[in-house]
Amino acid sequence: MTPEAKKHIDRMSNPFIFWWAMLFKLPSAVFWRLKIKYLSLEKCEVTIPYFWRSQNPFKSIYFAAMAGAAELSTGALCQVRMAGKGSYSMLVVDFKAEYHKKANQKITFVCDQGIELGKLVDGLNPGENNSLTMVSTGTNPSGEIVARFFVTWSIKRKS
Repeated sequence: MTPEAKKHIDRMSNPFIFWWAMLFKLPSAVFWRLKIKYLSLEKCEVTIPYFWRSQNPFKSIYFAAMAGAAELSTGALCQVRMAGKGSYSMLVVDFKAEYHKKANQKITFVCDQGIELGKLVDGLNPGENNSLTMVSTGTNPSGEIVARFFVTWSIKRKS
C-alpha cells in the first residue's frame, strides 16, 4: 500500500473529514447521510440510513439515494487504488441496477473488487484507458440482498 493510499483511507474513514469533503464535492452524500463504514485496498462498505431525507413516497429508500451509495462504494475504491500512482481521470460510462427487496431499513453497499481494480490501474500506461464494471451489492441488516448496482468506470492514466 502506498503512503498516499493509506492517507486517503484514513481521511475517508474519519467521519468529520469525510463530511467536509462530501459537503463540497458531493453534497447529496451529506443530505442522505452516506457513511463509509470500511475502506481498504480490497473492499469498500458504504451505509445509507432509512429516514425522511432518503425515502420516497412509497416508504422505501429512493432509488437515486441508493445509486449514490453504490457509486460511492465503487468510486472510493477507485480513488484509493489510484492514490500515489500518478494522475488519472475516471468517469462513469454505464450504470445498471437490479432491485430485489424493499429498502426500508439501513442498507450497506459493499464492493469488493479492489484486487481486480488494482490490476487494471497498475497495467495502464500513460495515455491509456480501460474500463471495469464494478458491482456494489446492497444488503439490509438481516443480510438479505436489497439491490445490486453495476457501475462501469472508465479510467485513464494521464501522461
